[in-house]
Amino acid sequence: MSTLQTRAERAAQALSAADRLSAAGVDGVVLGWVDNAGLHRVKAVPVGQLPHAAEWGVGAAPCFDAFLVDDSMAPTGSPVGDLRLVPDIAALTALSAQPGWAWAPADRYAQDGEPHPGCQRLFAGRMAAEAGRRGLEIRAGIETEWVVVDGAGAGPAYGMRRLIGLSDYLRDVLRALRDQGLTVLQIHPEYAVGQFEVSTAPAGPVEAADTALLVRHTVQAVSVRHGLDASFAPAVTAGGVGNGGHLHLSLRRAGRNLGSGGPGRYGLTAEGEAFLAGVLAELPALLALGAPSVASYLRLVPGRWAGPYRCWGRENREAALRLIPGSVPEQANAEVKCFDAAANPYLAVGGVLAAGFDGIDRGLRLPPEVSGDPADSGYAERLPADLAEATAAFKGSDVLRTALGEELHSAVLAVREAETGLFAGWTAEDVIAATRMRW
Repeated sequence: MSTLQTRAERAAQALSAADRLSAAGVDGVVLGWVDNAGLHRVKAVPVGQLPHAAEWGVGAAPCFDAFLVDDSMAPTGSPVGDLRLVPDIAALTALSAQPGWAWAPADRYAQDGEPHPGCQRLFAGRMAAEAGRRGLEIRAGIETEWVVVDGAGAGPAYGMRRLIGLSDYLRDVLRALRDQGLTVLQIHPEYAVGQFEVSTAPAGPVEAADTALLVRHTVQAVSVRHGLDASFAPAVTAGGVGNGGHLHLSLRRAGRNLGSGGPGRYGLTAEGEAFLAGVLAELPALLALGAPSVASYLRLVPGRWAGPYRCWGRENREAALRLIPGSVPEQANAEVKCFDAAANPYLAVGGVLAAGFDGIDRGLRLPPEVSGDPADSGYAERLPADLAEATAAFKGSDVLRTALGEELHSAVLAVREAETGLFAGWTAEDVIAATRMRW
């Protein structure tokens, strides 16, 4: 990432990249970041300005740390100051569905070149570095679900009729992702009308978050070219299942998957179990990062396989933490099902890693497994039922406060509290109408 390079090294790398892009017909480069409300913000430069942007950054006001989902600001927002967006040239990608454009995720720095403590991507990078310090390799992937909101793709859930109805569209999604160097594992119709899901190959923590953004940008661009509009919002229709943003994780030490071959339940190693137990312990607070909107809690209800219960289970799709031993032991992983696509993926991934590391440090163990419907278990704890409850848990989490740092933790907290107030007293229909096309 750009944090490991000098200005001169970044500029030299960007110059070479700019030459390649120009030869390929690219005219503009989008520099993207994600704010604390989970919205994707951008600035763009002509391709010839990419070396300068990589060396010195592009200005972006720090008030974006206080932006809410409706583009208003939390009380902490200020018109004073400036930051620099520095593109990660290693992640630079020519956009197949937006001819003439390329995209790069950006890290945020202060004017003096020091890392901005509120940068969410740098936070995820710190957690990835912490994994390396511990001798752990993290593989992560974020599922992308979306709804084509004009009603196209009608037919039975998961049905061939839906795929046939939009087969040209889905084919173009596949082609664009392939042309951008991404490996698609699955693409299929989902439960709701017009809903689809795509899964890509796992990667490192920061790279997985980058990929989640690139997949979403690509789906949006292909949708526009087909005269469609895609929504990734957690709630698209009142009473509907909504869109998830499930996070899959696996840990390896010295090449060995810590989710298989161990003495614990389903082959878990002691370290692998401790990590998952740490995540489970922090889940109420983690919801403020992974289910960060008022709309998130219109999705996170029992009976919709959204993972609304603070429990774990082998292949249990109603549990918040789903253990997936896999048909091949080395593919064993865990899925955090209660997260959705309103999340800033860097905050979600980084927060889960921080919680897992705390579980390892404390030698935690998983509670009894819930093997059936958690609602019938009699002891499965319900996760927070609204954003206010999740925000209170986040506010009280020393684990996340320490990992995020005071400035980033305070900024997230301010946005969550302000959005809770923004939508106070609104009906589900009104919340959905206001947020459906924000993500």
